[in-house]
Amino acid sequence: MLYAQVHLTLPSWVHDAVDTGRTYASDDEQIALAIDLARRNVEAASGGPFGAVVFGPEGRIVSVGVNRVMPTSCSVAHAETMAFMLAQQRMQTPRLNALGAPYTLATSAQPCCQCFGAAVWAGIDRLLIGARAEDVEALTEFDEGPLPADWPEELQRRGIEVVRDLRRDEARAVLQAYAATGGARY
Repeated sequence: MLYAQVHLTLPSWVHDAVDTGRTYASDDEQIALAIDLARRNVEAASGGPFGAVVFGPEGRIVSVGVNRVMPTSCSVAHAETMAFMLAQQRMQTPRLNALGAPYTLATSAQPCCQCFGAAVWAGIDRLLIGARAEDVEALTEFDEGPLPADWPEELQRRGIEVVRDLRRDEARAVLQAYAATGGARY
């Protein structure tokens, strides 16, 4: 039989963990939510140690994502891509900022090569990052894939501001917790 659709979902706990009526005005508040989602995903054993949030104007949540690779048997179900897909479906556009407003992605860890590419096309204007790729690789043994050596500058050239190392130690602690549980390396 030929499969004709893909079904990806967030874990049920996400609905109770996110206050969609709240405004997350600062970079610190936005990255804190992404890291909290990653932590909860590890605690619930509902996926890998990564969380991401797409914020629209005035710091309102458009969508959230957590890593769902293993539960969904889908290698593209990373936190960032889940958040992008859900935001694009909600806003009914494949390029978020085509609507004329700025969008931000806050992610608990630096995007891998797949999510870097998705960030280029998703239509975000800012990228907030907790842990670095070297943290992910050292603490979890994940392979983050090849990125251009000047990846932050490449995103800047494409109109995406990159802010790194926000709450980095807190984001690293989530990665360490995942490794301590013996979570899958894929």
